[in-house]
Amino acid sequence: MLKIPWTAKKTNERVLQEAQSKRSLLLDKIRKRQATFFGHIMRQEKLENLIITGMMTGRRCRGRQREKLTDGMAKWLGVGSAVAMLQKTKMRQEWRGLIANAMEQGT
Repeated sequence: MLKIPWTAKKTNERVLQEAQSKRSLLLDKIRKRQATFFGHIMRQEKLENLIITGMMTGRRCRGRQREKLTDGMAKWLGVGSAVAMLQKTKMRQEWRGLIANAMEQGT
């Protein structure tokens, strides 16, 4: 947007000042786009769906388990569990309503 080269030594705060934007507004935009893309992927039965839901075969890595995209999204949307959220993605209007409510609350 601002055509700032990656080699420039600028802090995130300075870039936000130049863009005249607040961090919370940008995070809300990012979350909304993530949620709409997530709903789009979950309505299709393709490889991306299998990867996001964790249905891939194989072994897990050692150590603490990483936070899944589905868990973070369920928390932001205020849905009880990731399973309930995955079921709501199948109904497009209900999914859009969830996203709109989360945007209004600004969590």
